[in-house]
Amino acid sequence: MLLQPYISQRFNGQIWKFVIDEQAGLLFAEIRSAETREVSFASIDLTTGKLDFDNLSLPEKWLTGLEGSFDGIMLLHGFQSAQSPIHKGIYAFDGQNGSLLWSNYNFAIDEITINGPIAYNTQMQPPFYYLLNTQTGATLRPFDPSIDIEQTSAITFPQILNNIPSECNIFLEVELAGNYHYIEHNGFRIVSLHSSNQGLLTQHLFVEQNGTLVYEDILTDQIQKLQPEAFIMYKNQLIYIKNTRELKILNL
Repeated sequence: MLLQPYISQRFNGQIWKFVIDEQAGLLFAEIRSAETREVSFASIDLTTGKLDFDNLSLPEKWLTGLEGSFDGIMLLHGFQSAQSPIHKGIYAFDGQNGSLLWSNYNFAIDEITINGPIAYNTQMQPPFYYLLNTQTGATLRPFDPSIDIEQTSAITFPQILNNIPSECNIFLEVELAGNYHYIEHNGFRIVSLHSSNQGLLTQHLFVEQNGTLVYEDILTDQIQKLQPEAFIMYKNQLIYIKNTRELKILNL
């Protein structure tokens, strides 16, 4: 292979979710272990490739999730109960060193805008929404939908195609199954597809440049169902998950 991963980070559980803080250039990941019923969180610097922290956890070992981020601060949420998907509680951590900045057990985040998180007091009905100071958790002012608008993103998702583009020099001597995920970027063609062998599926990733295969990987194998989209592009970085536990990033 002519390309090698810039970042290859394996975790002790499944990568359940990740978000990219585009202001700070950080990737935050939620890692879940069904065997131990524990959740932890990690931060990776996309510029340096450094793992800033790993295995960050809260006293509540399972009922916590990754809400999002803003300006280098990782925002976590709790749940109203073990039986409810409704979020309750906010925990804000420094995205580089993992230190807890503040927490609020009564508020919940509704959305994260270009100005910061919009939150409400779960004990009050009807809910009233505020813009929060991400550094302190203080309420700054009431939510204003005319200026507190949705964040834009540099993330690109692959197209879903019925056939591999004829320009791609990819040949597999096996039966192919399902659709193809495809992106063209910086002169590279990135394709993800499934092959079938005796009823079991393998999910592949290929990167091609000028008709030459410069990178390939097996994302997961011995599976029975087609997997969802396999990768994203963030600026010039190809980001994907291998075997649910390993995060890989290539610079293209």
